[in-house]
This record gives sequence, structure tokens and C-alpha cells, in this order.
Amino acid sequence: MSALSALDGPAPKSSDALASSDNGQAVDVGIKLSPKQPGYFDRELDELGLIKPADPDLQEEREPHHFRNGAVYKGQWKGNQRHGLGTQTWPDGATYQGSWALNKAEGNGRFAHSDGDVYVGQWMGNVAHGHGLYYQTDLTTYEGEWVNDVQEGVGVERWGEGSRYEGHFRANQKQGHGVYYWPDGSCYRGTWKRNSINGVGTYNGADGRWFKGKWHDSLIHGIGKYAWVDGRKYSGQYVGDKKEGFGVFEWPDGRKYEGFFSQGKQHGQGRYTRKDGLTKVATWLDGQLVGGELSGQA
Repeated sequence: MSALSALDGPAPKSSDALASSDNGQAVDVGIKLSPKQPGYFDRELDELGLIKPADPDLQEEREPHHFRNGAVYKGQWKGNQRHGLGTQTWPDGATYQGSWALNKAEGNGRFAHSDGDVYVGQWMGNVAHGHGLYYQTDLTTYEGEWVNDVQEGVGVERWGEGSRYEGHFRANQKQGHGVYYWPDGSCYRGTWKRNSINGVGTYNGADGRWFKGKWHDSLIHGIGKYAWVDGRKYSGQYVGDKKEGFGVFEWPDGRKYEGFFSQGKQHGQGRYTRKDGLTKVATWLDGQLVGGELSGQA
């Protein structure tokens, strides 16, 4: 049970998604995005070095060149180096189509992996660098900035079921400010660290619920305020996605509980205000009033 359901019924679908709880859906944390294939562009360098062109500075287009390992290059050359526009296909089915500079992928190009994943975008020194789009066969995609073959800067990740993240990345992970959208219309806006929701952010549920406050590892953790569409609201402390410490829970009919919580339940001393405005200080234990009855207890 989460912090959302101790006083107020079941948590809504997706509102606990940030905590990957039983009542919600998990945040997608990332995908295999790097287009880099170690050694792909360098596999034929030794063989290329054996080619003795008549004019090493002549730039020209030649007939397809078949390498001993089964790879084939068709395109422009400068001496014995792939240079200009060209296409190379490797024996496992991987293909690069685009710009080359002195045997390196440089400029704009398209790399199709042997498993069907594809990267289209800018290259520098055989790695993705600049703006590019990577898409997988399962419809998961990333479009945005790359630095030295990793997601770095601003980009958008999309998942096949309809979720998406728009924001900042660092070293292939969501880091900094970002917005995460669920297929049902719920969204989170705030800070991220190492692919998890960390810091201050706001969750808006598709059913009208919202939470503003602090998070840690995709759990509500710290001071925050939660409000429900029917007028109920809670302001106070959370630990590990549960009400913990001091907080105030209010009902739309005027009732209010001000006191301490533990594991999402009233626990310790608190003050209860009734609809007629009368108040009473009492003690709760694990959500139950101790030493008497109190009208309107949660």
C-alpha cells in the first residue's frame, strides 16, 4: 500500500507508477540506444592499407569493392580510403549509408544494425555525434542530441505502448529537467537523476489528482502536497512513498487531522477537527484511535 491509499482509498492507476507499485505502471528507464558497433568501421583497415592507388590524392567513384571478410563497399574513394558518399554492408547484414572522411563515418549517415535497429543522423569519427534518431524494432525510439555515441543534451524517448519522455539526458540517462507522459494522459514534470525521478517535481493524474513535492528514486520522499479531485488533500512528510512524520489531512466537508503518521497511517499524537469546528487532541496507534472514540476518524 502506498502513501496515496492510507487515508483515502486505492491509489489511481498511474499515480503510483512513479514508484513501480502494485497499483500502477513503471517508468520506462531507458533503451539500448547506442549505434556504436565496436570495430565495424575498422575491420577492413589492414586490407585497405594494401591497396596501392596510382594517385593517392585522387577522389573518384569506383566499382563495388569486395573485402576478404565478405563486406562490400560501393561509393567514393580518395586513394585507398573510403571518402565521400558511400555504402558498406557487412556479412552479418549491418549496413552504413552516408558520408565518409578518410575511412571514418563523418557527417550524415544511416546505420542499420543486424538485429533491425537503425540510427539516422550525424556522425563524427565513427560515432553518433550531433542530432540523430535511433529506433528499435519494438517501436522504441530516441530523437535528440548525441555526444561521442551517447545520449547527451536534449531529446525525446518514445515507447511502443505510448509513453514518452521529453527532457535532458546525460551519459545515456535521464538527468536534469524532464517531462514523462503515460498513455492514459498522466504526466510528471520535474527533475531526474540517473534515470530516476529525484528532486522536486509535479505529478498530474489523468483523473485530476496531483502531487507537488520532493522525490527520491521515483518515490515520493520528503515534503509535499497531494490533492484529490473530490477535494481531499494532504500536506506533510513522506518517506519511501508513505506518509511519515507530521502532516495535515483535510476533507472537503471541513474535517481535518493534524498530527503524526507512520507507514501511511495516523500514529502518535494528533488533533482532529470535526465538521462543526470542535477539536480534540488524541493518540492514534497504527491508524486506530487509542483510549476512546472520535467521530470522523480516518
